[in-house]
Amino acid sequence: MARYHSPWGSEELDAVRELARAFFVKEAAPLEEKFARQGYPDPELWRRAGELGLLCTSIPEEYGGGGGTIAHETVLIDEQMRAGAGAMAISVHSGIVAHYLNAYATEEQKLRWLPRMAGGELVGAVAMTEPGAGSDLQNIRTRAVRDGDEYVISGAKTFITNGRNTELLVIAAKTDPAQGASGISLFVAEVDDRTPGFQRGRVLHKIGQKSTDTAELYFDELAVPAANLLGGQEGRGFGQLMQQLPQERLIIAAIGLAWMESAIAATTAYVKERQAFGKPLLDMQNVRFELAECATVARVARVFLDDCLARHLRGELDAVTASMAKYWITDRQTEVVDRCLQLHGGYGYMLEYPIARIFADGRVQRIYGGANEVMKELIARSL
Repeated sequence: MARYHSPWGSEELDAVRELARAFFVKEAAPLEEKFARQGYPDPELWRRAGELGLLCTSIPEEYGGGGGTIAHETVLIDEQMRAGAGAMAISVHSGIVAHYLNAYATEEQKLRWLPRMAGGELVGAVAMTEPGAGSDLQNIRTRAVRDGDEYVISGAKTFITNGRNTELLVIAAKTDPAQGASGISLFVAEVDDRTPGFQRGRVLHKIGQKSTDTAELYFDELAVPAANLLGGQEGRGFGQLMQQLPQERLIIAAIGLAWMESAIAATTAYVKERQAFGKPLLDMQNVRFELAECATVARVARVFLDDCLARHLRGELDAVTASMAKYWITDRQTEVVDRCLQLHGGYGYMLEYPIARIFADGRVQRIYGGANEVMKELIARSL
C-alpha cells in the first residue's frame, strides 16, 4: 500500500521526524522497563531531549523553542508512540504547559521559564484535576487568597501528568468561590521538594502508561508571587483553559491515531509470521478483512486529523471540531486496538507484545482531556 503523506508535511518536518525516531528508539525505549518499575522517567532523559531540541518545538525561537508549529509536536507524538517510548509526557510539557506561558505570561516570565523548559531543566505540568472535580472544572476547590504581593494557595490535585518530576506548575485555583467559572484563575509556581507549602503525594499506579509520571500534589498555603497570576487579572482562568483546550484535544487525538496506526503495523507483521492450520494467519479471509477495516478507519482518522491540524495552523480550529476529533479518534483507537489484540490470540494478552501495552496504555485516552461523554455534550450544544 502506498504510504499516505499528510498535506502539511515538509522536508524540515521529515528531518525532525528522523531525529525524533533515533532518540526514541535508541535512547528512550530501552529505558521503558526501568521507568515502568519506578513509575516515572529519569530527569536526565528530559535534559537529553532538550539538548537535541526535541522540547518546546512549537515555541518561538526567542524563548528558546524550536520556532515550529503544532505540526512539529504531532511528528514527535507519531515517533514517540511508534517507538513505545511514552514515559516522558512531552505533549503535556511542550504542547500544553509551554503554550499557557507563551499565550498569557509576561515577556519577562517567558524569558525566565520557556528556555529552561526547552532545555529540559524545568518539567512542566498542569494542575487542574482534583479528587472531586475532573471534567467539571467549575467545581474545583483549590483556593488562592491574595496576601500582599503574594497569593497563598491551598488544595489538592490528582492525576497530574509529570507531577513527580515537575518543577513548573500551572495551577487552577478559585480566587472568588462565589463566582463559579468566573472565579477561577491560573497561577504559575516554581516548585521542588523543599518548597514550603508544596508536597508531592503518591506516584499513582495505573492500568497502563506505567512508565509515565502521574502523581498527587498538595498545596498547604503555598506562597506564589502575585505577578505569577497568568493574564494579570483574577477570574480569567476558565477562559484561558477553554482557549487552550482545542489544542490539548487535538494532541490527544494525534496520540490516539499514532497508537491506532502502531497497532495495525504490529498486527500486520504478526499475522504474516504466525502460523495456524499450516499457513500464515494473513491467509485467512477474516484476518485480512479485519485488517482492511482497521486500516480504513485509521486512514479516515488520519485525514480528519490532518484537516483539524490545517485548521489549527490557520487559527480556525473551533472547540466543537476539536471535541469531535478527540472523542471520535480515541473511540476508534480503542476499537481498532481491541480488534488487533484479538488477532494476536493469547499472545495479545502478554505484555511482551507491543499490542498489549498499546491496549493498556491507550484506554485512558477516552477519559483525560475531558471525558468523551463531555465531548459529545459540547458537540450537541452546538447543533
